[in-house]
Amino acid sequence: MQAPDDADRRLLRHLQASCDLSIPDLAEKAGLTPATVARRLSKLERSGVIQGYEARIDYHVLGYEVEVSLRVTLDKTQTNAFDMFIAAARKIPEVDEIQTFLGRVDVRLNVLARDMAHYQQIYRTRILTLPHISDIEALMLLSTVKNSEGLPL
Repeated sequence: MQAPDDADRRLLRHLQASCDLSIPDLAEKAGLTPATVARRLSKLERSGVIQGYEARIDYHVLGYEVEVSLRVTLDKTQTNAFDMFIAAARKIPEVDEIQTFLGRVDVRLNVLARDMAHYQQIYRTRILTLPHISDIEALMLLSTVKNSEGLPL
């Protein structure tokens, strides 16, 4: 696919702001016809620029008040340590994000819990039983200063 042009970028900006806009509403905001918008969205989806549409859910409203980032260093002396750790971590429902890194820290897990007692239970019964952990550091989230979900288009 060729690089997105100005019209594509306008569409993407408006979609980032509100992914539930109808094609006619999106066309009006972007200054294009609905047929053009439909064609361009289809092209952006096929090329993988748009990977999907999703609802953003405020986990606080659902009662999850604690967010902890765990930086994990793995014992990589075992073959497949990464794969085994990640496969087991994926099974923990309260782990909402898993990232891998190069450097001293191998993996970061983001854990959501209702309260500190719930987090402690998750940590003791699920996190500490994950395979191949060499070191683990917990960082408790106090506040989110900036969370930019969109790209600067």
